[in-house]
Amino acid sequence: MGYYNTAPAKQKSSWKRYMASSFGGVLAGALLVSTMITGTDAGETESATAGIQSSELQSESAVVTTDVTEIVDATADAVVGVSNLQAGNNPFAQTSTQEAGAGSGVIYKKQGDDAFIVTNHHVVEDAEEVVVTLANGEELEAEVLGSDVWTDLAVLKVPGAQIETVAEFGDSSVLKSGEPVIAIGNPLGLQFSGSVTTGVISGTERAIPIDVNQDGQEDWQSEVLQTDAAINPGNSGGALLNAQGQVIGINSMKIAQDAVEGIGLAIPINSAIPIISELEGEGEVSRPSLGVALLELEQIPAEIRNTELNLPNEVEDGIVVQSVQEGSGAEKAGIEAKDTIVELNGQAISSVLELRQYLYTEVEEEGTVTVKAYRDGELKTFEVQLSEQI
Repeated sequence: MGYYNTAPAKQKSSWKRYMASSFGGVLAGALLVSTMITGTDAGETESATAGIQSSELQSESAVVTTDVTEIVDATADAVVGVSNLQAGNNPFAQTSTQEAGAGSGVIYKKQGDDAFIVTNHHVVEDAEEVVVTLANGEELEAEVLGSDVWTDLAVLKVPGAQIETVAEFGDSSVLKSGEPVIAIGNPLGLQFSGSVTTGVISGTERAIPIDVNQDGQEDWQSEVLQTDAAINPGNSGGALLNAQGQVIGINSMKIAQDAVEGIGLAIPINSAIPIISELEGEGEVSRPSLGVALLELEQIPAEIRNTELNLPNEVEDGIVVQSVQEGSGAEKAGIEAKDTIVELNGQAISSVLELRQYLYTEVEEEGTVTVKAYRDGELKTFEVQLSEQI
């Protein structure tokens, strides 16, 4: 699995010369076969050839319109390029920053003199400057209003004077497998800006484990839509549209393995909308916190489990409290270091990922949760008032 927001280096190609020589060879071969079969002389052959050129090789103009072309015509200008600029180390460069990556974004609102764009967190991560490129090639300096690593979403603001097309959000909760979709974005960077791919919804409500901090351990499960529409480097942050031209997903990643093809993933728009709203208004997403640092029970050596944690033999899953934040709800409730949490609001908890997923998606911010944990072999119950964590 991989995120895609960086365009690889350009490669030279001789496909034009190949196609030209191949076409010439095919045409010559066809004429030669025609001459041998008819048995005409050279003059007749020239005349026949001239007739073919004048009567059979004429081009005709036709405008082909389909549902896809109509949707693209109506919405493509709402999909933009997003360039992540970071400090460069080239002393001869004209600017102090250079492009570290390129992705896509979707203009979802225009208000007053400003326009607002949703993209992926990983597209703008660590950027010193962000430049948005409109469909007409115009470049605008963007302000990052907020970015959220857990949902991989970010919101940008740009001057709206030159922006006319705004995307419409749809309803991702009603999607069905097999439903046609259209992806618009910038695969391989701005060189192929506005590229269109089509496919279907391959699956809904997929849960994909994500290693957010790149420490080799899964931190989060991203709930995504699966599609077989081609998603390539640079498509990140672009639009996944339904048959009505509404945005039902923000393209985010794909399964990137040699044996895998056609598994693109997008953030459902219904999940994205509240995050977009909070990032736009507050600049960050606040989430509930117990106020503890945790370790996976499986990371604790068996000897320490027996001598220091004193866990019953039947307890094989849980998370161990490493430390308790001073003044937190956990401290006020009486939770201590070395307590082993096994249950939250009646739901078994076996990993930090499960605890985080439950807190971030199932409980109210600054609400109260019932925590069950073992201490010295005894199962205890704590009522914890959650605090806000950014």
